[in-house]
Amino acid sequence: MSQETITDLNQNTLIGFTEKRGTAWHYRAAQQGEKSNHYEGAIPVEDVIERLFPWKAIEGDLVSTAITEGGVLTVRDTTRKTILRPDTGAILNVPKKGYKIHQYDEWLIEKVTTALDDDLSIASAGLLKGGGVAWVTVEVPDNIVTPEGVEFRPFILAATAHDGSLSSTYKRAIQLPVCDNTLSIALGEASETLKIKHTRNSEVSPKALKDALGVIYSTADEFQKEVAALTSVKVSDAEFQAFLDSLAPVPDEEGRAKTLAVNKQDTLRTLWNGDPRVAPWKGTAWGVLQAMNTAQHHEFTVRGMERSERNMLNVVTGETDKADRATVKLLNEVLMAA
Repeated sequence: MSQETITDLNQNTLIGFTEKRGTAWHYRAAQQGEKSNHYEGAIPVEDVIERLFPWKAIEGDLVSTAITEGGVLTVRDTTRKTILRPDTGAILNVPKKGYKIHQYDEWLIEKVTTALDDDLSIASAGLLKGGGVAWVTVEVPDNIVTPEGVEFRPFILAATAHDGSLSSTYKRAIQLPVCDNTLSIALGEASETLKIKHTRNSEVSPKALKDALGVIYSTADEFQKEVAALTSVKVSDAEFQAFLDSLAPVPDEEGRAKTLAVNKQDTLRTLWNGDPRVAPWKGTAWGVLQAMNTAQHHEFTVRGMERSERNMLNVVTGETDKADRATVKLLNEVLMAA
């Protein structure tokens, strides 16, 4: 069951630079309300605050009431507290007393805009899980195209949560407008990520944030080198099939396991052979990565949440980076064994 409906996504996300990237897949003009959540250029800071972050999380006591044979029993837990969304009354979290709230407007906008360059603008922002999680991305206005024809947008992601699921997280990543995919920058190693836990004295200085993230232009340079390296590695159809067999071995016995493996291979083979998001780079390691990344973003089954929510959470938690690195590692093993 989806945790975020189409209406939620149209009302609780803001999408910028649509002139460069197009509209989000969930865009519905009839569900925009008085003001569209899509912007041709950058999203004004005041719109993010007014439309998404006009409220601040607050703390409450943790009190439990029960009916017993002797009457009403009320118990107060002095070791924990509640984190509340005041405009809806939702209880977002029940952490220990030492938990510190990282307010969205401060940690996702004020700290980021203070630390980074003046020519970077807000490109997207949103709330998930009923306001329990929030993110903001910052980008340069124009797309970049590598000599190999890969169009991309480097961005900085800032995310945090009131529901206890995330530390405040800041990282660099890559977005491909043609397929709305997010990719890791450095595929051979973990991407630079700064995480600050919600502890009592937690804080981050503008210098620490800027040093951790670097500048977005170096992100573009690093990614272009990765694309050049991967497009130079040739992968034949036979080697791609060997990759599929290593990724999703098809058992001899009939049953669910065989069906899942066959479907996974078929999905990736279809992308490899004819999908415009992948086929231009068929025959290269970049094509293999594009097929896997695209399938994970748009084709493979999603359970327990809406696909857009899953994709964003995977970026924040680093699961997208891990998946991309695993793809490159497995492909290298297959090519070495060929």
